[in-house]
Amino acid sequence: MDLIKTNKLMLFPRLNKWIVMFFVLALVVGGLRGYQLYRYIFIPNIQTPGSIIIPLNATYEQVIDSLKKRNIILNYKAFDWVANRKNYATAIKPGKYLLDKGLNTNEILNMLKSGNQQPVNVTFNNLRFIEELAGDISKYIQPDSLELLQKFKDPAIHEKFGFNENTFHCLFIPNTYEFYWTTTADQFLERMAMEYARFWNEGRRNKAAELGLTPEEVMTVASIVQEETNKKDEKPIVAGLYLNRIKRGMPLQADPTVKFALGNFRIKRVLNSHLEIDSPYNTYKYPGLPPGPINFPEISSIDAVLNAAKTPYIYMCARQDFSGYHNFARNLSAHNENARKYKAALDSLEIFQ
Repeated sequence: MDLIKTNKLMLFPRLNKWIVMFFVLALVVGGLRGYQLYRYIFIPNIQTPGSIIIPLNATYEQVIDSLKKRNIILNYKAFDWVANRKNYATAIKPGKYLLDKGLNTNEILNMLKSGNQQPVNVTFNNLRFIEELAGDISKYIQPDSLELLQKFKDPAIHEKFGFNENTFHCLFIPNTYEFYWTTTADQFLERMAMEYARFWNEGRRNKAAELGLTPEEVMTVASIVQEETNKKDEKPIVAGLYLNRIKRGMPLQADPTVKFALGNFRIKRVLNSHLEIDSPYNTYKYPGLPPGPINFPEISSIDAVLNAAKTPYIYMCARQDFSGYHNFARNLSAHNENARKYKAALDSLEIFQ
């Protein structure tokens, strides 16, 4: 009886020792794994801060490829583990995402899964043709230039927003606007319509009415002013000159309208042969305003027309010093003298076209 008790006392301490060792080992392993998972989830996982664009219907593999191309993620094992737990592969949202320094894996996946995109600043200016606008805008939002151009040239779209093929340029006021990359072509147009209405407030519309012009006609004059000079201090003078010609019923005889009709703004010297083009935009051949703007006039150009200088001038010619400024005249004889000086300057530089 005593032997049995003694053996039991010797056996159980050994068992207790192995059990304790097992549990200690399990705790260590579990602790290490827990620490690893903690690091997977909560330790910053950005190697190179940057942004990625996730296209519509992208796969998980495409997202990973985008991250790797920009060397953004530090630990892809951690990213995969958290992504699997969050079922990210089944909830991929398109967009442009900014992955900044200090973000941990959990924050990164939460951003991507929720579609918390980085806003995109869309700026357009110095454009003339609708094709140029489509190309520029497609760099910032999801629709490509072809999809945008199809919308921009659709007569039903023109009618919807109250324009026609020639005046549709007016819808787009050059500026910087905030969009998301996932903006559709229709959403972009709706936003432009809202900005147009905001720009053409009661004050500006009243000024246009005082000039006897519609907002679209003001923008048409502004587009010519913008082509004639890039000097902000000269724009109101040029605007006043063209308004004088309109009031007197004189042909505008604006070289930029001819260049627009020819589809070639690289022409440095408008020749008599150019003036033969049969186009409503040829303001040497057809009196009055052309059918619509010849570019996308900027706010400074539009306001220059609305606040045009009271001037007696009806003629202008580029200065012979090529400074970008102009010589103005109130009669033809003075204008011809200015034109002679400018022609001589062109000839001296052998500029014939």
